[in-house]
Amino acid sequence: MSIDEGREQRGEEIAKSGKLKQEGNHWIVPSQSGHGNYIVSMKGKEPICTCPDFESRNVRCKHIIAVELTIAHNKNPTETPAIEGVKKVTYSQAWSAYNAAQSEEVKLFDALLSDLVSGVEEPEQTRGRPRLPLKDELFCAIQKVYSQLSSRRSASLFGFAESRDHISHAPHFNVSSKVLNREDITLILQNLLSQTASPLMEIETKFATDSSGFRTTNFNEYAEEKYNLKREHGWIKAHITVGVRTNIITALNVTENKGKGSADINHFKPLILRTKELGFTVEEASADKAYLSRSNLALIDEMGGVPYIPFKSNTHGRPMGNHIWRKMYAIFLYRKEEFEEHYHLRSNVETTFSAWKLKLGDSLKSKNLTAQKNELICKAIAYNITVLIHEMFELGIKPDFIPEPLAIFL
Repeated sequence: MSIDEGREQRGEEIAKSGKLKQEGNHWIVPSQSGHGNYIVSMKGKEPICTCPDFESRNVRCKHIIAVELTIAHNKNPTETPAIEGVKKVTYSQAWSAYNAAQSEEVKLFDALLSDLVSGVEEPEQTRGRPRLPLKDELFCAIQKVYSQLSSRRSASLFGFAESRDHISHAPHFNVSSKVLNREDITLILQNLLSQTASPLMEIETKFATDSSGFRTTNFNEYAEEKYNLKREHGWIKAHITVGVRTNIITALNVTENKGKGSADINHFKPLILRTKELGFTVEEASADKAYLSRSNLALIDEMGGVPYIPFKSNTHGRPMGNHIWRKMYAIFLYRKEEFEEHYHLRSNVETTFSAWKLKLGDSLKSKNLTAQKNELICKAIAYNITVLIHEMFELGIKPDFIPEPLAIFL
């Protein structure tokens, strides 16, 4: 679609909304982003619009097109106007790749997971009976989380994994619960998560950050209603940064739902820095108002990227030594559609959470905080592997997990 065709289509969409208002020779046209209006003047020989597209390029913009279509419709109400033919914008799905990925997911998941944990270093054992290899324990824990089965029911999966040489020995069903309760496993799981994102390093350059909660308790709804217990679900918080093209999770922090450490604004910098350290090029970063600060905008600017974080109603454009603050504030105020077009990419992080929870559940089975955090990281690893499987068919990638040094996470 050419630029002119795009203007025509968007102009038809605006006209179809029916929200244009006429005041003499002037028309008030609402912005498609939902913020503010533009004025189209039909007084002279040629129409004039106050939007950035018209002012910078002096072209027939979508707002002028919307006014012309509305005038034509009002003159010929019995005719079928062009604006009635506007179709909702849809995005095509590569169904052949999607179908193939979904059909092969379970088989490929175990193979990729086995490859992922194969690089885990085994801790030295000086005494006692030989232990199950740590890589096998991690395989079983992540596979159990992916299956969403109980420990006992997931034990049959371990036998299948042994028969396919994905693990050396099918362990007792308790092994997955025991490994999730170990505090020293958290950093290893974080490292594995980073490795699952590394195959898409050359593809993702734009990123979005947000947080969401995962329930840690389930109550019987009948008892809650009958006895009016008024208990609240417990939950912990996942802070993530994702690539907006494939929705791969590049960095994750897990916190409790309360306290200073759970505030969203504290996690933007470590998540973006971790993404950068993995080797990703950060050209753009978007987040909602909860992440707005001069230091967060400056961080992206220093990386050579552009931050798209909307300003709050009580903020001002005074830079206070921060030039990117003034620049983005001007774009936010005077070039809203341009800002919204980039900021809209942030919706991909919400899509990620939705897909993650639909596929792997929005609740955790573990009982204590350490196990809950480790289980949530396992969910993220499992989700990333499913993304890689899809991209194997969609983009033709061949996942090659690059071991990363362990890092300290919040």
